[in-house]
Amino acid sequence: QVQLVESGGGSVQAGGSLRLSCAASLYPYGRGCVGWFRQAPGKEREGVASIYTGGGNTYYADSVKGRFTISQDNAKNTVYLHMNNLRPEDTALYYCAATDEWYGRAWALNSSVYDYWGQGTQVTVSA
Repeated sequence: QVQLVESGGGSVQAGGSLRLSCAASLYPYGRGCVGWFRQAPGKEREGVASIYTGGGNTYYADSVKGRFTISQDNAKNTVYLHMNNLRPEDTALYYCAATDEWYGRAWALNSSVYDYWGQGTQVTVSA
């Protein structure tokens, strides 16, 4: 059973940085996507960034392009989300998720194709 465990959340001031980690056990790296999603109170869950573990291709929501970077360390079975220049609107519960297969770039940030989910880690950005 694939398990995803997030860490690295916290509280920062606007303009600050955080690095989230997603440790994946028993996940078949090279076959699917690992992504980061977030959900703020009263809002729908949205895709933030994802990486195709088979080729390293990365995908980002427009709202985070140029500020967030997703990366993977296959030796550690871990995917990272480096978040720079954080804004108050980035405040949310951040989830790591993974797919069993690769569905193509059009689905990379679509939560409906993700099979496994972590419990989430809170990110709070103050003005």
